[in-house]
Amino acid sequence: MIELKKQSLSETFSIYFDKRMLKILLLGSISGFPWVLIGSSLSLWLKEDGLSRATVGWAGLIFAVYAFNYLWAPLIDRVQVPFLTKKIGHRRGWIVLMQSIILISLLLWSIIDPSENLALVILVGLLIAVASATQDITVDALRIEQIGEYESRSMAAGAAMAVVGWWSGYKLGGVISLFSAEFFENLGFQNYWQLTFLILGILIILMSIGLMFVNEDNHSNREKKQKENDILISKKFKNLNIISKMIIWTSGTIGGPIISFFKKNGFQISLGILSFIFLFKVGEAFLGRMSIIFYKEIGFSKADIAIYSKTLGWITTVIFTLLGGLFVIRSGVLKAMFLAGVLMASTNLLFSLLAWSEKSELLFALAVIFDDIAAAFATVAFVAFISLLIDRTYTATQYALLASLGTAGRTTLASSSGSLVDWLNGDWGTFFILTALMVIPSLIILWIIKNKLKIYE
Repeated sequence: MIELKKQSLSETFSIYFDKRMLKILLLGSISGFPWVLIGSSLSLWLKEDGLSRATVGWAGLIFAVYAFNYLWAPLIDRVQVPFLTKKIGHRRGWIVLMQSIILISLLLWSIIDPSENLALVILVGLLIAVASATQDITVDALRIEQIGEYESRSMAAGAAMAVVGWWSGYKLGGVISLFSAEFFENLGFQNYWQLTFLILGILIILMSIGLMFVNEDNHSNREKKQKENDILISKKFKNLNIISKMIIWTSGTIGGPIISFFKKNGFQISLGILSFIFLFKVGEAFLGRMSIIFYKEIGFSKADIAIYSKTLGWITTVIFTLLGGLFVIRSGVLKAMFLAGVLMASTNLLFSLLAWSEKSELLFALAVIFDDIAAAFATVAFVAFISLLIDRTYTATQYALLASLGTAGRTTLASSSGSLVDWLNGDWGTFFILTALMVIPSLIILWIIKNKLKIYE
């Protein structure tokens, strides 16, 4: 059990200077960057190619892959990648393999016209999503394993740095994507998005090189504990054959993490935790899925979006994620979760004001800044919350299970965001009010179970 203890302000900030935090920052960037590809870049590419808001919204269903990556997390935890595992390590081997698949997918996008072959564009986007979701399994496990099991302050700080890294990969990748697309468009290239994907492919290569500087500890202890669980299960069988061994392996790798989670928290509280995780960021996802479309429709250019939503938003996110980490360490993860929920709902209302006002760069900047502040607090608290709940014996599988469940709420429900705007006849103001109300059910659930959660603060 990890306990978050209060410490002085100087002690808290000193944790961020631990060299392990820089490695966690890189891992977060590797995890966040693919969301640029299948998120804002794909959305704007399809929109500028003449496709409808509803089509763009439903194309976002490919994000649902992230909700199910826990299904193959045990394979990532145990199966070794030929050649790569022996050369660069188990975790890094899987990440490099997935980065290679994403790079190949970008090369395919660079030669496809979505107006002529939308199905193939979405299929390649799905391939990127699968590779990214698979990569996240290993990235999250490698990130957690950079910190000792009982280093509570470092764990909370690591959660903050992981979030900073994720948003750095997402925001800075978005800046490069938007500026590159506008640069090639201004030069007169009709295939400016396809050329942009080649530029983004270079970033994938650089990230893979940087990964080689992240240490990977020997995973023999984890394998030993997993084998011990397999032995306990094998005692249930009188005869060991190929079928019984497959059942033992499956039970130990998939059933073990699930049984461990419910045993630790109890059935009812476990359901409450899972429900909260599923619903917490639904409103944020509705807003995020349609935000770039909203910006374009009210008159902002790609350069405006890059400056205010990406560059300015990234700076804000970095600062307030680090402050959010400080808040989590000193005040506790549960208080941080409640504050984050209230902030998310409140800041969504600024977008309603922007929608009902004349085009204003000042109001645009304020809405983006406060939305990123809320997102920063919410994400760092969320990552810390999940990290405190997992069993180190099943790091990859349990974290993937909980994180993917949160993604399920954001992706499956938010896929109807474009249709909701159409149903409201383009009334963006009302749409953003509805997104603000979506956080309430999750906060009610958290309030009900908060005193029974086995997290010491």
